[in-house]
Amino acid sequence: MIRHWCAAITALIASVILAISPSAADAQDAKALFSRKSTPSPHDPYSIGRHAQGCLAGAVALPESGPTWQAMRLSRNHYWGNPEMIRFVEELSRAATKVGWNGLYVGDLSQPRGGPVQGHASHQIGLDADIWLLPPGRLNLTPAERDSISSLNVRSSDQRSVNGNWTRAHARLLEAAARDPRVNRIFITPPVKLKMCADAPAGDRAWLGKIRPWWGHNTHFHVRLNCPKGAKGCVNPDPVPPGDGCADAVWWVTDALGPPDPKAPKPKPKPPLRLSDLPPQCAQVLSDE
Repeated sequence: MIRHWCAAITALIASVILAISPSAADAQDAKALFSRKSTPSPHDPYSIGRHAQGCLAGAVALPESGPTWQAMRLSRNHYWGNPEMIRFVEELSRAATKVGWNGLYVGDLSQPRGGPVQGHASHQIGLDADIWLLPPGRLNLTPAERDSISSLNVRSSDQRSVNGNWTRAHARLLEAAARDPRVNRIFITPPVKLKMCADAPAGDRAWLGKIRPWWGHNTHFHVRLNCPKGAKGCVNPDPVPPGDGCADAVWWVTDALGPPDPKAPKPKPKPPLRLSDLPPQCAQVLSDE
């Protein structure tokens, strides 16, 4: 009860700051502002801005459990999305049963109002989802179990190949996701990309271009959808380069893993996004109750 009262007071303070002093709110870390919101905004569902610089109006929650899925890490409250993403996750979970799984364990989507979120650069407009690589053993996990269970690592310790946890079913699930026309790209650990390149038959490989190697992602894959049709305030990510992308993926398990160049300048850390860095509509998404 005390926890709920504290959350309510914090949300009220944030609303007062927005109403009385918009400039003060604009100067605040947007991640802090959006993390305080535990419910969606009272608007029609709409993704606003870019996947890594935007927000989400009228978010829809992925049901905590369904016949072929369970949302994980419920305590984070990161299971909100654009209705298109919710449909996609539910449909992919049914596709998982066709590769021999019971369904899916679903990781982070977005916060109730999107925006910058702890632990992610994107996931801001309700069109990103993390899908665990752990085949569900049960689909009746308790909330406590969902907060404590870990996913499955499919990458070898030297980061150059898949390990014995990788299966043909994993590959078929990723292929099913990549073939969906709503999907813009899928991020996965580089050894998986190379393994799928080696195993895919010749002549039907265009979908492989959507499978993109990226750091980490050895316990889940990250699906990014294109903006729904007609969503004018939503900015589509760049299309993937032409081709299957297999030759380029070799760099990730060779030169990319070599020792860093001691003469290379250290990259400067990016400053946190402020509310004023997001599309103007996001201030209303944040403040309206």
